[in-house]
Amino acid sequence: MSELIDKYGRELNYLRLSVTDRCNLRCYYCMPETGIHFERQENLLTWQEMETLCRLFCDMGIQKIRITGGEPFVRPGLMPFLEQLRIQKGLEEITITTNGTLLESHIPALQKAGIRKINLSLDSLNRQRFFEITRRDAFDQVYAMLFRLLDAGFELKLNCVVSAGKNIEDIIPFVELGRNNPIAVRFLEEMPFNGGDHDYQSTWNYQDIYNHIQTHYSQIEKIQSEPSSTSINYQVPGFQGSFGIIPSFSRTFCGTCNRIRLSATGELRTCLYGPPVLQLRNLLRSGVSIDQIRSAIISAIGKREKDGFAAEQANAEIHHSMSILGG
Repeated sequence: MSELIDKYGRELNYLRLSVTDRCNLRCYYCMPETGIHFERQENLLTWQEMETLCRLFCDMGIQKIRITGGEPFVRPGLMPFLEQLRIQKGLEEITITTNGTLLESHIPALQKAGIRKINLSLDSLNRQRFFEITRRDAFDQVYAMLFRLLDAGFELKLNCVVSAGKNIEDIIPFVELGRNNPIAVRFLEEMPFNGGDHDYQSTWNYQDIYNHIQTHYSQIEKIQSEPSSTSINYQVPGFQGSFGIIPSFSRTFCGTCNRIRLSATGELRTCLYGPPVLQLRNLLRSGVSIDQIRSAIISAIGKREKDGFAAEQANAEIHHSMSILGG
């Protein structure tokens, strides 16, 4: 029986684990062009510490772990860690969110480890717009990786952050990718976690995105999603793929959220919009017992806020870079 149940009776069985705050791209909605104040190596959880915490979380009821960053593949040692992670008792699924630029050499190892689900961050299908968004000239590499992953048999989702004046022109081409490819595109509302590089002013919410798509297709079918899904999912009849819209900023999915987040520095968050509720790195290094850490986690989960709006009221620093928060 799961020990990770909040005061509203919601069971938390999904951990988003950030393994690094570093990234080789500089997406405008995530961090300034010059980067952020990256943590010193000694402030990051070691791979062994992450393994210890993941073992504990799985023992407490976590069934799915998503590996995020920053860009997870910039940190040396990721693949050996994933090899250890996949044998954790109780863990049913490991997924990875990546920008795809460093993935090529790791594909055989991922297949061997049984990791089949990849979320590829790609905000434009136009080389110039990609450069303007990421501030790096890597479009050809990432676009090729999209089809490389499909050819290799991975279950692929594309994450596209939608913002007025940036990539509205890409919405329909992304949907069209699903005409002949078994790909799931996820359009996300922009959120204000950009490290202070620009003023958050996106005017496109989930309804705007859907309305834009609807004007281009005579028929769109809604797909049944899991109760804990953050995306509202659809398919154009006859298409191999699908598309979904994630109300990241509108937060319509909070009532069924089953996620917790652990940063690369050991900060546990029970809500993306809320403050850290526990510093697990410090607990580990203080020498307390695993049972004491377990009790501290249960106590923190029990105080989880009802939704992202309530959590935001308790958070004085909501504009951290998404690279720090772990996506």
